Amino acid sequence: AEFGWCNLAVFFYGCNFDCLFCQNASHKEVSQGDRISSEDFVSFVEEENRISCVCFFGGSPEPQLPFALEVSRRLLDAKEDRILRICFEWNGCGNPELVRRAAEVALASGGNIKFDLKCFDPTLSRALSGVSNERAYENFRMVAEEFYGQRTELPLLTAATLLVPGYVDSEEVDKIARFIAGLDDEIPYSLLVFYPHFRMRDLPITPVKQVVD
Repeated sequence: AEFGWCNLAVFFYGCNFDCLFCQNASHKEVSQGDRISSEDFVSFVEEENRISCVCFFGGSPEPQLPFALEVSRRLLDAKEDRILRICFEWNGCGNPELVRRAAEVALASGGNIKFDLKCFDPTLSRALSGVSNERAYENFRMVAEEFYGQRTELPLLTAATLLVPGYVDSEEVDKIARFIAGLDDEIPYSLLVFYPHFRMRDLPITPVKQVVD
């Protein structure tokens, strides 16, 4: 039904994590990013009427969630009969009230929120990303409990984990999977292969054995 439409991928510079394995480290060069006003952003999407999905990622959307929520509200208010899904891909450690508003937007528009659950142990999170990940799990629980069951045909909430060799192992994945399944065992969860990048160029690509095990 949506053949011929396209997705607008919105790459936000900046992030509230500082991951040693960052796959999009160019977000740190904030001065290199283009500035755009909310008015110009909304006008662009409205004029490009083949866009059926706006996906905010980066970096991570958390530092710029007020902007994302404002333009999303304006776009949805004006969309009439147009298909326009709003999606977020983030680390999940945003302000809880803003996260709740983002979940409302994604639910109403038919969009999705993908949490990059980088690990389970808060200490490991500090070592790999510079901050605790506890809020990510609090926000994931909140979205799952308050919103996930309201739409079954297209999952509102998904999660993914990058398999960093020597760090994010089967024990970490097992704990994350059990946490997700404890909320709803139908929530999609995927594993991603690590590629040497940023500060972890000395590590190998995720071995097949680690993926299988």
